[in-house]
Amino acid sequence: MTASTHDAAVDRQFSPRATAYLTSAVHAQGEDLLQMAGIARQHPDARVLDLGCGGGHVSFHVAPEVKHVTAYDLSQQMLDVVAGEAAKRGLANLATCQGKAEYLPFADGEFDLVMSRYSTHHWQDAGRGLREAFRVLKPGGIAVFADVVSPGEPLLDTWLQTIEVLRDTSHVRDYSVAEWTRMLTEAGFTLQGLVPRRLPLEFQTWVTRMRTPDTLVAGLRHMFGIAPDVVRAHFDVQEDSSFTSDTATIVVKKPG
Repeated sequence: MTASTHDAAVDRQFSPRATAYLTSAVHAQGEDLLQMAGIARQHPDARVLDLGCGGGHVSFHVAPEVKHVTAYDLSQQMLDVVAGEAAKRGLANLATCQGKAEYLPFADGEFDLVMSRYSTHHWQDAGRGLREAFRVLKPGGIAVFADVVSPGEPLLDTWLQTIEVLRDTSHVRDYSVAEWTRMLTEAGFTLQGLVPRRLPLEFQTWVTRMRTPDTLVAGLRHMFGIAPDVVRAHFDVQEDSSFTSDTATIVVKKPG
């Protein structure tokens, strides 16, 4: 798949669902958001990049704590929803900018903080996106990445990637903690901390938010129904196909 084709797939998947992501309880709350807001609170004069902002929840949590936030996303419709909500909330220090993670239209060292939540698994070239995040961060700056992570074990990884792409065809990969650590180190970051969490996902809400076609919803239910016991146990698969994913919030620093 070419980069332009993947970009189109991401835009096609998320632009019509912008409002759904704004109102999604899974995306609008969480300990990871509170952790990000807490980090931002320690840097009141910071300029922050919300990289792959989606429904804007990182921006909304962080903007009251800092000088300025740039909400950045591939989907212009998503950004329009974020801008509208920011205006409703009186967040005059929040601006939006459209583009892809792998090619940031910002100067070297433009931001004090870079934050990204549930975005990296959509990037076609995660390594390049992380190197771009490193580039636009000031020396000594902090970056925070929160995402679903692969358990790492081959069988569990295969099942996770399969259900993710059946539900959302723009999915690229949920990386393991080991893969995250390697990519961040190769980008130049120094690891500061990692908090693992578990994220319960109600099946019907999960597929409805993405408007997954009925044929693929049926496929997903079948997959959960035939999953080996080790898969069902790890992901805590319920009778209605609801399940629980692993997530991690990773804090890194740019030396300097």
